[in-house]
Amino acid sequence: MTHIQEPKSPWEVVHMDWVTALPPSGDKIDNACLVIVDRYRKTPIFLPCHKDDTAMDTALLLWSRVISHTGLFENIICDRYLKFTSALWTNLHRVLGLSYHYKQHLILKQMD
Repeated sequence: MTHIQEPKSPWEVVHMDWVTALPPSGDKIDNACLVIVDRYRKTPIFLPCHKDDTAMDTALLLWSRVISHTGLFENIICDRYLKFTSALWTNLHRVLGLSYHYKQHLILKQMD
């Protein structure tokens, strides 16, 4: 497990978790809630979503409701499986129009 340094400013590091098995909300099909907590301020954000949302759905939700206001996070801590977390980062980069080369990132990390 990688140790995450304590953030020096808001929205550098966020914790994400999903509350699922909620009853549908009104006429919408939302049956889950994405909870995002800023590790620096301990500020939570609650976003209605669907329990079957894909990594792209989550990336679009994060962009439209959070990142467009706070800026991009440096670290996302979540207990979803690794494949989802990797797909989330890949899709966030797509949504933002950025290229992300995982292998090059690993090489740079090894040089640190």
